Amino acid sequence: MSKTTGKLEDIVSLCKRRGFIFPGSDVYGGMAGTWDFGPLGVMLKRNIMNAWWRFWVDSRDDMYGVDAAIIMNPKTWEASGHVATFADPLVECKECHGRFRADKLVNGATESITTEEFLKVNPKCPTCGKQAWSEIRKFNMMFQTHVGPVSDDTSIAYLRPETAQGIFTNYKNVVDTIYPNLPFGLAQQGKAFRNEISPRDFILRDRECSQMEIEYFVRPDEWEKEFDKMLREQHYFLEQVIGLPAGMIHDLDVPAEDRAHYSKRTVDMMFDYPNGEEELMGLAYRTDFDLSNIQRASGKSMEYRDKVTGESFIPHVIEPSIGVERLFLAVLSAAYVEEEDRVVLKLPENLAPYKFCVSPLLKNKPELVAKAKEVYQILKDKYIFVTWDDSGNIGKRYKKQDEIGTPKCVVIDFDSLEDDTVTVRDRDTTEQVRVKAGEL
Repeated sequence: MSKTTGKLEDIVSLCKRRGFIFPGSDVYGGMAGTWDFGPLGVMLKRNIMNAWWRFWVDSRDDMYGVDAAIIMNPKTWEASGHVATFADPLVECKECHGRFRADKLVNGATESITTEEFLKVNPKCPTCGKQAWSEIRKFNMMFQTHVGPVSDDTSIAYLRPETAQGIFTNYKNVVDTIYPNLPFGLAQQGKAFRNEISPRDFILRDRECSQMEIEYFVRPDEWEKEFDKMLREQHYFLEQVIGLPAGMIHDLDVPAEDRAHYSKRTVDMMFDYPNGEEELMGLAYRTDFDLSNIQRASGKSMEYRDKVTGESFIPHVIEPSIGVERLFLAVLSAAYVEEEDRVVLKLPENLAPYKFCVSPLLKNKPELVAKAKEVYQILKDKYIFVTWDDSGNIGKRYKKQDEIGTPKCVVIDFDSLEDDTVTVRDRDTTEQVRVKAGEL
């Protein structure tokens, strides 16, 4: 049976057809860079986020969770450097007035591309095909808003572009309340907002996303050891917990000129998406940049006092950061397979929205429906994530469940009424076996 992986447009089509992801505000024609998760998308997204939280927080003694506000004191973003540096290179077509990220129009370019470098290549405008460009200027990607009843310069605030700063601003609160030993980490999941110049590639680059970030506080002289350890643990999580193929993940040691302003070392873990290799997540060594800046800006000490030696110092930080939507798309990309007679999402069982689908062979036979309802309730009580399907013929039900990634389909037929056995069909192999209903 021949198999092919899906193109991005195939995955986008499946997501809408089966209720994973819809365009944001679809009924009004949509809004660029925004996406809504449907019933199955919410379930898969929650499974991914829960798996991350269990692995990094619940199963460890050195991790603690926080949940900070989305709108923070604007001094936060001044101290962090976001007001001054959180910007992309914006270029405008003088003919159609389309606006684009300059580095995305030139192969191999970085965010530090200059106007001279851009015009030397002089790419065609993706919209009108002309080659009439403005100077490149920096465009700050933070969404600006106003807090309070008056909109003026004194009420300016921002929607957070990352969840990390909510962790840093709570670092001292955590240290003073639970007294953790170094090294320790603070983890957060939540929304982040970036006013992307040109959102693209489905949910890979959008304006509203969910992030999962850890700030891992370490002794300054131990950062390299902890960095390497964290990198190994990230690979284990992505490959063993999430089930991404190791061959689709590639480490990129980011050169100094391309690193964020706070980073002294960054490794981007790249992934082979259908549209090419793109960043899946980043691991950054942020030194003491953030805590030192907070200490200077607030006048409050960010030092950690060692319980044994009495030594006081500002910890250094290692930050693994991953976008939920990027991981979501990586999971779909790795799982999507087209075979000769079907499309199947071979999702890991721990991530699949439903573990079982229960069906009566015929929905117009009350005795089969009653038995199927009995089996459904047994599985529902045990596994929770179980669905019922009696629409169409059994072949169409299998096709639907294959497309949404359900690992097992359970069918109740006339033999079930006689010997209490059911047919269990495996999603990946399509093999069927008879099993006692009580042994499912």
